[in-house]
Amino acid sequence: MADTYVNLGSAFQQQEDYKSARDLFFKALNIYEKLGDKRGYAITCNNIGHQYEQEKDYKQSLAYHTKSIAAWRELDNSLYLGYSLNNIGVNLDRIGQSDSALINYNIALSIFQQIDSQEDVAWTYNLIGKLFQDKKDIKQAEPYLTKAYLLADELNLISTKKDISENLFHLYSKKADYKKALSFYIKHIQLKETLKNDETKKIMLTKQLTYQYEKQAAADSVITAEAKKVTDAQISAQKAQLKQEKTQRFTLYIGVFVLILFGAFMFNRFKVTKKQKLVIEAQKQEVEQQKSVVEIAHQELEEKNKEITDSIQYAKRIQNAILPPLKVVKEYLSESFILYKPKDIVAGDFYWLETISSRHSALDAESPNEQIAGQAHNDGSIVLFAAADCTGHGVPGAMVSVVCNNGLNRSVREYGLTDPAKILNKTREIVISEFEKSEDEVKDGMDIALCSLEGTTLKYAGANNPLWIIRKGEIIETKADKQPIGKFDELLPYTTHTFQLQKGDSIYIFSDGYVDQFGGEKGKKFKAAAFRTLLLSIQDKPMQEQQKVINTAFEDWRGNLEQIDDVCIIGVKI
Repeated sequence: MADTYVNLGSAFQQQEDYKSARDLFFKALNIYEKLGDKRGYAITCNNIGHQYEQEKDYKQSLAYHTKSIAAWRELDNSLYLGYSLNNIGVNLDRIGQSDSALINYNIALSIFQQIDSQEDVAWTYNLIGKLFQDKKDIKQAEPYLTKAYLLADELNLISTKKDISENLFHLYSKKADYKKALSFYIKHIQLKETLKNDETKKIMLTKQLTYQYEKQAAADSVITAEAKKVTDAQISAQKAQLKQEKTQRFTLYIGVFVLILFGAFMFNRFKVTKKQKLVIEAQKQEVEQQKSVVEIAHQELEEKNKEITDSIQYAKRIQNAILPPLKVVKEYLSESFILYKPKDIVAGDFYWLETISSRHSALDAESPNEQIAGQAHNDGSIVLFAAADCTGHGVPGAMVSVVCNNGLNRSVREYGLTDPAKILNKTREIVISEFEKSEDEVKDGMDIALCSLEGTTLKYAGANNPLWIIRKGEIIETKADKQPIGKFDELLPYTTHTFQLQKGDSIYIFSDGYVDQFGGEKGKKFKAAAFRTLLLSIQDKPMQEQQKVINTAFEDWRGNLEQIDDVCIIGVKI
């Protein structure tokens, strides 16, 4: 009885008769509770939860999905436990508790990965990506939605791909990446039409099978009538000629009745076929209209995209002007390389180089020993170089990089600073001062690793970005201060670390774009451990060859996946 109530409730739910559906579900729930049927109880709680969700009563929906959790755990049913956690996450998100929703999604994701339910893994990636997208955290949303789409595509999940492609369309529209936005919009429309066509095929097949069944039934009736006719004729021949005539008249009436039924059936088939043809024509016309709209939108997007691309290309020329020429870098750091790979045309990452005389640096020294070291430098100059990573990438990141680059230049040229920590302190002061001119609160800033090289004396200070020195097959890592160049809760002075280098030492500073890149067979991050192993394996190679190996490793790892961030790596050998 309880099972039947559930089935009837689902039928009313399909008809959007929510009151009748809910009454039936509650009847089923009472019976399952009395019987101690945990599975039936949990499934019905989920049904009631979905019912309230359709009525937009998210708090009630949340309450019933939560009730199902204990039952699934007691039944040790991981799959349905994951479903309930996702349902709870959806309702938490809709009542504004996105952090709690994310916790439930991540637990569900872990469960689906453990039981290898790839279809549900793809859908949970989509839910997490949509949550970050709604919070306008595009950087977090993009990798989740990308992984969701790739997995759904691999599994050929048409309905799931349709929803994800719509989310990716909105994401890339917000990023102003109109080419990708259009691509996913077209995929969304195509997948939507595919599902609609599949549904139409199912309706047509059902009607065709009904027609074949009714046709066969009519044929069987005729055969039965004919058989009866023969039998009656034989009996009439034995009994009497008069009775035979009576039977023939009866058979004639049956034949006429069958013909009338067949005619009515054919007329009904004609009406149904005509109606279906009109529906198909209307759908075809709608598709043609949508294609026309898409083509017009595509042309407009192409024009806008060209205008934007031309502007960004010009911005690239401006940004390149603030980067030191590679021939100047080679002049002061002869055995070195710079791997610079913007994600977009312009970048938030940049590299920086400045040289000053040791006599000038003596003014910045804090002790007589520092002054002597500066004066003893062979060629009378100190080389300052840095790898910086500003907030964001593309045009926004490039605009922040101009402000931060200017802050570094002023710290050295205007204020005469040479100590890395003092340079970072002054640069932070300049950057915050520039952003405070805005009426809106600006929290953008920069992570950076800054080095000062005077002979074999290396000084380093960092804001979130570390320094690696490789000496005799081992990496000496110096961690940065955990605060950016920009607004922060507690602003502390940066720290200068000093090293006496040895011949053959290699210095590496870098942004996080390389180690955070998704790729490989499982679409995971490259990570710092793999980067360490790569650098240690190429220490016998010249620096220019090292750059080629590092770049090739990055491209091989990335494969067909999109580059997710700017990349900047500087390597120097003593």
